Amino acid sequence: QVQLVESGGGLVQTGDSLRLSCAASGRTFRSYVFAWFRQAPGKEREFVAAYRRSDGGTGYADSVKGRFTISRENANNTVYLQLNSVKPEDTAVYYCAVGHASALSRTQRGYDYWGQGTQVTVSS
Repeated sequence: QVQLVESGGGLVQTGDSLRLSCAASGRTFRSYVFAWFRQAPGKEREFVAAYRRSDGGTGYADSVKGRFTISRENANNTVYLQLNSVKPEDTAVYYCAVGHASALSRTQRGYDYWGQGTQVTVSS
């Protein structure tokens, strides 16, 4: 059974940096795509970034491009999201997801498994 466990969230100030982690277990994930989504209060869950293990391909939402970086540590099946220069509008619950499709999907339907989320709050 696939399990995703996020960690690293917290309260930070505008301009700070933060690294989120997603520990994946239950599969080898050789041909999977990992992604981060986020959901702010009263808003729909939105795509943040995706990473394709087969070729290291990545994709980012325009709102985070140049500030956030997704990466993966193969040895321990952990996916990271580095958040730099955070803004109050980055405040949300951040979710890790994994899917076996080859495309870097930006929709929730593209992913099969989800973590429980980790809260990121950015104060102004």
